[in-house]
Amino acid sequence: MLNGKNILLGITGGIAAYKTTFLVRLLIKAGANVKIVLTESASSFVSSLTLATLSKNPVVSNFVKTKNHTTDWNNHVKLGLWADLMLIAPATANTLSKMASGTSDNLLLACYLSAKCPVLFAPAMDLDMYHHPTTKKSFDTLQSYGNIMIPATSGELASGLYGEGRMAEPEDIMAFIQNYLSQGLPLKNKKVLITAGPTYEAIDPVRFIGNHSSGLMGFELANAAANLGATVILVSGPSQYTIEKELVQLIKVISADEMYLKAHEHFPDADIVICAAAVADYKPKVKSEQKIKKSDKELQLELVKNRDILLSFGQEKQSQYLVGFALETENEIENAKGKLKRKNLDAIILNSLNDQGAGFGGNTNKISFIDTNLEIQTFDLKTKAAVAKDILNEIVKRRYA
Repeated sequence: MLNGKNILLGITGGIAAYKTTFLVRLLIKAGANVKIVLTESASSFVSSLTLATLSKNPVVSNFVKTKNHTTDWNNHVKLGLWADLMLIAPATANTLSKMASGTSDNLLLACYLSAKCPVLFAPAMDLDMYHHPTTKKSFDTLQSYGNIMIPATSGELASGLYGEGRMAEPEDIMAFIQNYLSQGLPLKNKKVLITAGPTYEAIDPVRFIGNHSSGLMGFELANAAANLGATVILVSGPSQYTIEKELVQLIKVISADEMYLKAHEHFPDADIVICAAAVADYKPKVKSEQKIKKSDKELQLELVKNRDILLSFGQEKQSQYLVGFALETENEIENAKGKLKRKNLDAIILNSLNDQGAGFGGNTNKISFIDTNLEIQTFDLKTKAAVAKDILNEIVKRRYA
């Protein structure tokens, strides 16, 4: 959800500022772009060098900057417009009071007043300050402006007192932000099951039957579904790709039988099922326990059919929206429509190997989306990340619009 988001982090002068080093690391790990505005008093608690290193961006503190004997200014308007979200953490009583009254006597406050994006603030102060009527008034005023408060927690405070006023931990701030961003997303509280990649069907301990699928399309679908708020189960055959996303559970398998079993474990609870895996149709009837030695004779393998995961889902589905893929080389539309009906799908994604840049192995794909009304939506050649967004948008439009 934070991947690619521009986060403007304002840090004010409280002891909790030391936690922002951990917070920045979490934001960067989540894929966010982070720029930091540091007040003069905050620099007593955390260094600009540390934050610049972690964020991979210069840290700004003052309106005026001097470099190579030339004077310029840090443009608070541009910073405010750049941000998709502004987070002020820790937010001291002093800064909150100035935000509430519109005071603009430092760069952070100027950025706040220039921000067009949602503003979240995480208060941090001592117990009595947190409960003082003027602080409560600041909270109420800022929230009346539409700013979002990340409540402080109870714990040991810098004064030695124990009580409310401790800034939320970085992990809790991250969870709060992700929950906030997920509100209104079309797939929030929905479960999406996705299969991806090839399957390897063992001939002996070192050889297998497989195909050229990289798994990238399925991984991009998982990423796109999570960005729409879904909880995703991604069952993938052997692939070089991985995914680190809180809403995505990656389950690795090798063979078609393993994929069948793992996918069926999660199928009953799924709202949407997308079978993007290139599952081997056949497997050797007998797997040799030892490596088959090369000889001058021909090697003959007897193959048997694997269980059809997509067909079994079509037979068992209740309320699930079931989507399959069809990779065709001839009579593409007719074959895809036949598969759609034969396997009781709600939609099918057609790839044609006759389209340059489509299919296995590459970073691009060209698809047609066909639903049960046999309506065909064809898309231009795009990156697989963009294709995944198109597919999820078509599903949402048909299922939840």
